[in-house]
Amino acid sequence: MWQESRVLEGTDDWAALESVVREHSRFLFKVAYGVLRNSHDAEDVVQEVFLRVHRSGTKDVIDMPAWLARIAFRLAIDRTRKPQGAALDDTDIPSAGASAEHLAIDRQRVNQVQRLVAALPDELRYPLVLSAFEELNSRQIAELLGISEGSVRGRILRARQILKEKLSAQMEKKP
Repeated sequence: MWQESRVLEGTDDWAALESVVREHSRFLFKVAYGVLRNSHDAEDVVQEVFLRVHRSGTKDVIDMPAWLARIAFRLAIDRTRKPQGAALDDTDIPSAGASAEHLAIDRQRVNQVQRLVAALPDELRYPLVLSAFEELNSRQIAELLGISEGSVRGRILRARQILKEKLSAQMEKKP
């Protein structure tokens, strides 16, 4: 974890910046990817976070991981609001050894779940994605979103219930 005695005083402290990058880049990538679902965009967000850290420093930061995660989350949210060209999602890459029929079925299922998750309201979708796909715990999600852990757990539970109901309804419609 981040040691409070080591802070980035200004733009000349490259060793401290490198330490921050090494220590937190994977976590920030998970946060950004959880929102964006695209590895290239998530990498761009992580780079932007560290550029901002380089410009502003970390002198007054008490909880480094939470502070960085909030920046990454907000940048990722901002990126989703900007119209961008269609990019390949990581799920578009076929797995080796699978038949064309199985790949098509798997892709349909993934697309179906992605559409249902994307249709959830933001307040339910973000905790669910950060928990289920990015494997963040309730405390990390609560700090990131600025809500209580109980609210995080409640929102995840509600999102899963909605998805279960919608998937059940869709499965009943199919012959």
